Amino acid sequence: MRRRTLLTAAPLAAAGAAGLAACGSSSGSGSDGSPGSLTYWASNQGTSVENDKEVLTPVLEKFTEETGIDVSLEVIGWADLQTRIQTAITSGQGPDVLNIGNTWGVSLQATGGLLELGDAEFEALGGREQYVEAALATGGAEGTDPTSIPLYGLAYGMYYNVQMFEDAGLEPPTTWEEMVEAAKALTDPGEGVYGMSLAAGSYTENNHFAFINATQNGAALNDSEGKPTFTEDGVVDGILRYLDLMQEHEVVNPSNAQFDNGTMSVTAFANGEAAMIINQNNANATIESQGMTPDQFKAIPFPAPADAVDDCASHLAGINIAAMADTDNRDGALEFMRFMTSPEIQAELGKPFASLPVLVDGEPTFTEDAEQADMFMEVYAERSAPLPLVPWEDQFETTVGQAMNAMFATIATGGKVTREDVVTAMQTAQDSIRA
Repeated sequence: MRRRTLLTAAPLAAAGAAGLAACGSSSGSGSDGSPGSLTYWASNQGTSVENDKEVLTPVLEKFTEETGIDVSLEVIGWADLQTRIQTAITSGQGPDVLNIGNTWGVSLQATGGLLELGDAEFEALGGREQYVEAALATGGAEGTDPTSIPLYGLAYGMYYNVQMFEDAGLEPPTTWEEMVEAAKALTDPGEGVYGMSLAAGSYTENNHFAFINATQNGAALNDSEGKPTFTEDGVVDGILRYLDLMQEHEVVNPSNAQFDNGTMSVTAFANGEAAMIINQNNANATIESQGMTPDQFKAIPFPAPADAVDDCASHLAGINIAAMADTDNRDGALEFMRFMTSPEIQAELGKPFASLPVLVDGEPTFTEDAEQADMFMEVYAERSAPLPLVPWEDQFETTVGQAMNAMFATIATGGKVTREDVVTAMQTAQDSIRA
């Protein structure tokens, strides 16, 4: 089984920069043009948008005290963030600084709407070398100046209910096959309990697992020229393996086809309706907010099949921070980005947002469980891979993810999804991007 060490690994090959150029004017920035003000769009990282505001407000006040720069904050939910960003880039009516999903890094770079970070900008940020190398690689196509830097690190793990496993006499699984057998043993539809819960109606979650399962099979989603290769056997078989948790093995409640975000599966887990979930490490905050204590759940790496080619357990997940190319307060934006990625603020926000540090020397603060913290850091550093670093990555998320949404919906309503159905769906997705 191939093991990856991403702290020093070169990023995946990326396609040449392409895409729609930004058409906003320099006067379109969200700030008032004063060096004493910035506007900031933050992504929803906590238990709610309001929770994010509560967490971030004192941090932003600290920045203002240190710099004299006022920050106007807006927290945007994930369902709307990508569309808001794309609209801001094309209209020129956006913020000065914004958070982006790190999987969007190359796609948004290709629009020309984000500020390029060359040597001078990185000097203002404190240097490239402070960031986890593989995380920094998500900010742009290979061989180019990135347009975003890592802010919050995330990795997937498999959470399990300690009491349910003990009552069933089960050990935490180390392979996909063991995970399925444990899930079968813990599934009792009559009692409304299933072995696993999935965000099967979330296109973002579904495309992540299309990627992870394909990588475990040794398959890539793009070729050396940066063109999509979704119909490869390893990709198709990986998607079908994931669908079969609901279809063949029946360890996932069919109602999960309506779970359009990860929080819904976390809620099912916290309520005792599922014994296991696969979620990013920021699930800790939500699980605990819904009544489970830290000793009632544990997390282990997402298992790969026993014959897997690669032991990938997560995509290199996380949030990046960027400045708009047309900001009227470039220096202030860079100063804010440096502040948000400083060791002090990384540690302060790591606990409420349950994020992993993006700095080489960072220490996780999201949990007091040292074993769990070490596990997630090991997955993040050594068993994660970035999603395709190509301009069409956002189209991969929507086409493949939404195709999987539809296939889960078919299964949930009593239909059958065959391997040929998966091939057809992947061919359609691939053709739409190649066109």
